[in-house]
Amino acid sequence: MKKIDIFRGWGRILGGYRPMLSVEITRECPLRCPGCYAYEPEHLGGLGPLRSLADYKGQQLVDGVVALVRRHRPLHISIVGGEPLVRFRELDELLPKLSRMGVEVQLVTSAVRRIPPEWAGIPGLHLVVSIDGLQPEHDARRKPATYARILESVAGHSITVHCTITRQMTRRPGYLEEFVRFWSALPEVNKIWFSIFTPQVGEEAEEILPPGVRAAVLDEVAEMRPRHPKLYLPDVVIEGYRRPPASPAECIFARTTLSITADLEGRINPCQFGGNPDCTQCGCIASAGLAAIGEYRLPGGLPVKSIYFASDRIGQTVSKVFRGPQS
Repeated sequence: MKKIDIFRGWGRILGGYRPMLSVEITRECPLRCPGCYAYEPEHLGGLGPLRSLADYKGQQLVDGVVALVRRHRPLHISIVGGEPLVRFRELDELLPKLSRMGVEVQLVTSAVRRIPPEWAGIPGLHLVVSIDGLQPEHDARRKPATYARILESVAGHSITVHCTITRQMTRRPGYLEEFVRFWSALPEVNKIWFSIFTPQVGEEAEEILPPGVRAAVLDEVAEMRPRHPKLYLPDVVIEGYRRPPASPAECIFARTTLSITADLEGRINPCQFGGNPDCTQCGCIASAGLAAIGEYRLPGGLPVKSIYFASDRIGQTVSKVFRGPQS
């Protein structure tokens, strides 16, 4: 996030709004990826599993998302799912409308179907394609969104490749660099992001990185960056991964992002992962970056996060006084 967006974000917080919005626009997804947090039973807590929710189609979905944006006035919206491209017809209308409203949009997709060519010309739209490792592992985990399908789907677009590092990827030396080398060679790829698998408290999934492996992976990624300019994982993010926030209450990203599920009403708490995420093993790239920025000390020794959290408290008070306790 640009520095100017951070300061504009403070203004929104002081007004009782959250500067970032994340919306699961559909409960539907043709994939069945192991470890997908969105379909874990605890993701939505008492709201029930994501696939059990009502969701919207057609003009109702378009109007519903626009209403959320008008109400919460975010600087940035992430459109997630499910699989957003299940609603590509609605997105054909919604994405240009959000662009005209001046909202930066990040669309997170598996690229399971062709991304419409017209979307390449939408200002402020950022396409993020989720890829789970090299082709053999990815195709097994994310079929039908195979490498072949992705390469067809993203042709003519500028994308960010997002890979969540799992334990399986760390068992062969050079695996991550081979991944970066492959995707860096494609003209459609603008940036490559790495996040780290984030478990729920008490979870024992195969994807979890043990502490020593996690530290070694971060060292490896930092070492390979000079060779791969498209690999975007600044020191500030790596430091955030090494020292994640201790709880959602201490996470700037969790406190400044409003996450809405597919019925366009339910709130995903305490952050986009839902349930009871193990913050000591957080691998969210946005959380890591903002956490490290929050630790930066201003002249006089005051950490930036102190100002952010104070702004948040003031904003929530303002919200309750002028609009009721709904935001």
